[in-house]
Amino acid sequence: MDWALAEANLRQVRFVQSLTALRRRYPILRRNRFLSTIVNEAIGVKEVTWINVSGLEMREEDWTTPTRCFGMLLDGRAQATGIKQRGQDATMLLIVSSYHDPVSFTLPAAGDDRALARWQLLLDTQFSEPAHTGDNEYGAGDVYSVAARSLLLLKLKLPPEAPLWSEQR
Repeated sequence: MDWALAEANLRQVRFVQSLTALRRRYPILRRNRFLSTIVNEAIGVKEVTWINVSGLEMREEDWTTPTRCFGMLLDGRAQATGIKQRGQDATMLLIVSSYHDPVSFTLPAAGDDRALARWQLLLDTQFSEPAHTGDNEYGAGDVYSVAARSLLLLKLKLPPEAPLWSEQR
């Protein structure tokens, strides 16, 4: 191993460090169970849903489209262990494109409160920094331009919970 190359490739080293930090921060990115596309009836959640560029669940014919771009929705509410209870992990959307041109990808609705949930961009490989500066929140139905041969990682941001009681004056 030539460690002198680390200094010459410092941007790439920092990029990989930020990827490992994301994996450490979000347990759903390191699940040790095989993910299922079947709804777990006990908790009413799918662990993984494959998403097409229209923001909808993939159909059989979507797997053969020429755009070669799809999303992998990892639902943080899915059970994390063998215990049948809802998980507490973040819900993540991983978008992968092997297409040679940019692809317009409609972000899907997700979570219990689909209308108010927002997607926060954590990683887009078209940028040199993992969480690039600027506006990085998007709503369900928003269209994101996925760069050619790139990968994105978004986290579902749920709206703040409404107070259980309100103070009357």
